[in-house]
Amino acid sequence: MKVVTLRSPGGLEHLEVSERDGPGEPGHGEIRVRLHASSLNFHDYGVVSGAMPTEDGRIPMSDGAGVVEAVGDGVEEFSTGDAVVSCFFPYWQDGPARVGDFKTTPGDGIDGYAREQVVCPATWFTRAPEGYSHAEAATLTTAGLTAWRALVVDGQLKAGDTVLALGTGGVSIFALQIARMMGARVIATSSSDEKIERLKELGAEHTLNYQREPEWGKRVKELTEGRGVDHVIEVGGPGTLPQSIDAVRIGGHISLIGVLTGRGGEIPTAKLMAKQARLQGLIVGSRTHQQEMIRGLEAGGLRPVIDRSFALDEIADAFRHEESGQHFGKICLEF
Repeated sequence: MKVVTLRSPGGLEHLEVSERDGPGEPGHGEIRVRLHASSLNFHDYGVVSGAMPTEDGRIPMSDGAGVVEAVGDGVEEFSTGDAVVSCFFPYWQDGPARVGDFKTTPGDGIDGYAREQVVCPATWFTRAPEGYSHAEAATLTTAGLTAWRALVVDGQLKAGDTVLALGTGGVSIFALQIARMMGARVIATSSSDEKIERLKELGAEHTLNYQREPEWGKRVKELTEGRGVDHVIEVGGPGTLPQSIDAVRIGGHISLIGVLTGRGGEIPTAKLMAKQARLQGLIVGSRTHQQEMIRGLEAGGLRPVIDRSFALDEIADAFRHEESGQHFGKICLEF
């Protein structure tokens, strides 16, 4: 089978494509999956670029989707031919958050899905949404589930709420789509007028170019008649959090998802306290969250936005496309 590995100390020039033997037959409680797609995330880029060091020879990519080829003894949930998608935290099956690092995350602490076949416990996958392509399914493991947990699980999103989504990356686009699917209003930001037009096409009620309006938090309050938004999808981190605190309503909810502007900085804690807002960090979600999300996406008819797909042996080019910042939605590998 074809497999991609990353040589230490990382960097796109250290991604290597090779052939190796297949993984063999699944054991008790295991399935063998013929993988057909993965999708790129900021976390994957951190690993392959060397910014988040991993073991020499690691197989990258956290997201994997494909078809069950063989089923081991004791597996009743899946059958040969089922379309499945991987879980970001394979050992977090349900209940409250139990994981605070990436030691058990495929593509980081353990080998990931930049390969054509894998044998693993059946509980490391869920079924894919009915009618999804493998590429569409692969977008759910990290980006889709992060947006779902932020809004639906942690935020308790309801129809009529207002959501502020920052930027046009995978999580933010999913947040826009999920919010609209569930009857919420969306305010979305971008530095690109071309991308802003696409945000409007997806249903954003208001859009802001944050380069032209650096005080966008105040503008969001104006757009909500001084109230502020119920939910903020905060992917920037310290560089954008002060504006997000301005934008959120009293008693609102800020989901701290990303650190695109850095890992530390000044936070207006007095303003956050006065807002009585809930600032909640999160990393993806559990297998049960993923199963609930898939039922929700099927019921709502949501389909992921895919910017572009690359072949497995074009993985370095795919990450260069991500580096460019030109993408809108998800970048995928299909193989």
